[in-house]
Amino acid sequence: MAVIERRLLFALACVILLAFAAPFMLAGGRAVPTSADPAPTGPLAIEPPPAIATAYSRRLFVQAAGDDALPADAPDLIGIVGRLGDGAVALVRLADGSSRTIGIGESVDGWRLDALAIDAASFTRGGRQIRVAIATDDVSQAEDPPQ
Repeated sequence: MAVIERRLLFALACVILLAFAAPFMLAGGRAVPTSADPAPTGPLAIEPPPAIATAYSRRLFVQAAGDDALPADAPDLIGIVGRLGDGAVALVRLADGSSRTIGIGESVDGWRLDALAIDAASFTRGGRQIRVAIATDDVSQAEDPPQ
């Protein structure tokens, strides 16, 4: 019976040792980094928010230059009409300045409309797929921002 108690005590000691050592083993033996800067003792300085006019001067959607740039003959998406997923159509501006509506699967200037989102449309031509955002006027040229 003493042999069983010794084995039980040894197993219990191993479990306790493992419970204390497990967090250190999982951390890989790395010490928790501490900040060299002490915590601020005084009040924090809060910067005032920028003027609301700066929000109106920024563009909402910007197409990045480089590989993501749209080709010169990409469709000019003016808007999306209808309920998405239920017969919505894209309103595109043609090269002659007129506009036309196209549904999913239809083409304009060789670009086939694949999908519509709330603010953009996906077109495909050949093996290339592009995402065209709705064209917006340059807000920075507006005289008075909307209120």
